[in-house]
Parts: sequence; structure tokens; C-alpha cells
Amino acid sequence: MNRTSWIAALGLAVSLLPAAPALAADHLDGASVKQDPSTDINDVYSWMSTDRTKVYLAMTVFPAADKATAKFSTAAYYVFHTASRTGTGAATPTDVVCGFDAAQKISCWVGSATNFVSGDASNTAGISSADGKVKVFAGVRKDHFFFNLDGYNQVRANVKAAAAALTFNANGCPTAPVAALNAQRTLLGQSAAGGAATDFFANLNTLAIVLEVDTALLTPGGTLLSVYAATHRKG
Repeated sequence: MNRTSWIAALGLAVSLLPAAPALAADHLDGASVKQDPSTDINDVYSWMSTDRTKVYLAMTVFPAADKATAKFSTAAYYVFHTASRTGTGAATPTDVVCGFDAAQKISCWVGSATNFVSGDASNTAGISSADGKVKVFAGVRKDHFFFNLDGYNQVRANVKAAAAALTFNANGCPTAPVAALNAQRTLLGQSAAGGAATDFFANLNTLAIVLEVDTALLTPGGTLLSVYAATHRKG
């Protein structure tokens, strides 16, 4: 296994009752993954159609991908690990596994070989399985995660400088006066010069895998669905 990315606090929990999205970010990991950025997961998104009949899964990889040269790995699988359950029942796993060949054609399985789609999915319309229950797009997209690097660096420097004087509550969380916390929150929303926040990823691209899957394929164990994503080295 080349790398497993535990996203969204070890799982994106999505209730099938509301149709709210879940998302998280994890740009730039350790040295081994940086050697193969095509397996470095940036973000994972999961949401539902308004009628709850479709689940949408999106994974972006390859930080700062070059439009002309960035490619998905042919040596790894891109996997959405899902599990469905009732409120208190045992989880039933359903993996959504995608791989690429040298021509960058994708093959994806949802739970079993019977739910399968394969081909060139780089067109914005994507491709669908024969029964229409699985649809996929795979290609270059703008990195849509917003990150104000200036504000983050300012707050990180301030916390580092104050680390020796920090006190902690019974839960192990650092405490500070409300005014000090509010000041740091303000900095998170500013540029280094004190102006409006700027998006570090505004001009960066990424590789995206986006699937539309019939809800019934992912929920054999119940109406509560959890999702996390990983890249796994083949073999």
C-alpha cells in the first residue's frame, strides 16, 4: 500500500435523511507520497441529490497539477471506502474502487463486478455504466478548496511564540482570553498586509475523480452512510 489518507476526521458521515454535503482537505503529505503526487489526496467530498436517489463522491489528488502533464497513477487504486448501517446496527462495507491504464482510461467497481463502468471519462459529461447506476468523470479541474495561507501562517507564528505560556483545560485543550482568541480569528481572515483574505489555491489545478452512484448500491446495511478515501498501491 503506497498511502492511505484518512479524511474528514477518519470518516465523512452522511445521513441519508438530510441532503447536506460533507467535505475535508488534506493538501501535501509526507515525503513518500510527495514522490508520487498522483496518489496524494487533496480533498474528499460527499453529498446527495435532493431526491436522495443518488450519492455523489469526489476525490481530488495531485496538488498543483500541471494541466498538460499531470496523470493519474497506473500503479495505484483510488478507493472510496463506504459503510452503511442503521442507527445502532453493524456496518456493511461497500468499496468503490477505481484504477487507470496507460491511456488514462478509468475502470470503477461499486461493491462488485456487476456494478462496473470503464472508458475515457475525461469529457465533462463523464461516462455511465450500462445500467446507468454508476457514472464517473476523471480529469483536471481547478482546486476548489479555499485556503488563506497568509492568515494561517500569522496565527501559527503567534501560537508558536506563545506556546510556553499556554494553559490547558481538563480536556487537554489550550485556553486563552476571549480577546486573544478573537484576535487570532480575525487574523485568519486577513492577508499578511491586513487586507482581504486571499486564496492560496486560486490558480492551482488538481486531478479529480467524481462519481454519481445510485443510493441503493451504497446502502445495503441501512440509511446511515459513512465515507473515507484512500489510495492503495496495486499488488
